[in-house]
Amino acid sequence: MKQASRIAALAVLALSTTVMLAQAAAPARPAGSIAGHPGWPAAKPEDVKSPQAILNAVYSVISGSKGQARDWNRMRALFVPDARLIPAVAAAAANGGAAHSDAIFLTVDGYIERSNGRLTSDGFFEHSIHNETEQFGNIVQVWSTYESRHNLEDAKPFARGINSFQLLKDGDRYWVVNIFWDSESPTKPIPAKYLP
Repeated sequence: MKQASRIAALAVLALSTTVMLAQAAAPARPAGSIAGHPGWPAAKPEDVKSPQAILNAVYSVISGSKGQARDWNRMRALFVPDARLIPAVAAAAANGGAAHSDAIFLTVDGYIERSNGRLTSDGFFEHSIHNETEQFGNIVQVWSTYESRHNLEDAKPFARGINSFQLLKDGDRYWVVNIFWDSESPTKPIPAKYLP
């Protein structure tokens, strides 16, 4: 009888040790970008109520006259905290090789740091002229053709291109997850199907 009790006690000890080890070995469930940053700035509801509203807000917050400060907290509030802004760039040839394309990955704050001086020194106004939107569940892709001007009154834009927005639908609001863009050039004109 004593031996049976000892065996039962050892079995319980072995089982509880196995459960504790399994729990300790199980990785913690990762927190999402939004949940992991509870102090992130809150968006104005009208800025994030639809894909078109959030695109308009992004274009609005980066636009302004020469010397005009931008509302960077408003911009932060449009993006998930771990969002990326990604310009496609032409990379110089290395060691006599052919030139190629590359991508620069910027955080929201990295974009602000890189762009603030340029946006305010010359004036910068950007807006979409044509959007193509696809949505499935909580993911949205917007292919947004843009024009950039130094002044609102400028007859012609100094730059055009396409912004590829990836958005997250979160209940009654949208978040920007990424913006990946490329500028038009003489050798890379925007196709007619992406123009108004």
